[in-house]
Amino acid sequence: MEDPGPDPTWTYHADQDYKVIVQGLLASHPGGAGAWLFAYGSLIWKPELVHVEARRATARGWHRSFCFRIERFRGTKHRPGLMMSLDRGGQCRGVVFRLPPDDLESQLDKLVRGEITVKPPNNIARWVTVETDKGSLPAIAFVMNRQSRFYTGRLPPEEVADVLAEACGHAEYLHNTVVHLEEQGIRDRNLWRLQALVAERIRSDA
Repeated sequence: MEDPGPDPTWTYHADQDYKVIVQGLLASHPGGAGAWLFAYGSLIWKPELVHVEARRATARGWHRSFCFRIERFRGTKHRPGLMMSLDRGGQCRGVVFRLPPDDLESQLDKLVRGEITVKPPNNIARWVTVETDKGSLPAIAFVMNRQSRFYTGRLPPEEVADVLAEACGHAEYLHNTVVHLEEQGIRDRNLWRLQALVAERIRSDA
């Protein structure tokens, strides 16, 4: 389908909004050497940022979830898609990337522009504590804003699979995530179950 363009009824972040987010992250940095980014989905295999170190990490109190609707690019108003975020509860294993200290502000600006679009945002950039094999450290993570009008809450896996199997690019997104997690030695049983459900639906429609 042809992209209808930005929805005129939505409010989008402007340059000043992104600047405020970045300055807030810098000002609230818990301290220590450098800044780390916690990746749990596509940022693992497509970080699009320069990094100088990577480690496996676990964020406790958060879990991966396809928990917000999207109505552009990978969905429409009539057939919305679902995207992944970090929602509260459980734990999530992923990867942390250490960002170079020089030019950090411009890197964070690029990062938040790629992850945050509308107001109120679906994703909120915040510092979380993650555990690595070299100890705990603070890292930036994009977590779900439960006040967003697009937040779905926790959906049954079967319902999520129905959407991912039909929405543009979602099955590939899920597959890339589970494969690249495996490459990092991380096996997410919930995502693999979802992967099996999506594959089953695609085969039955073939």
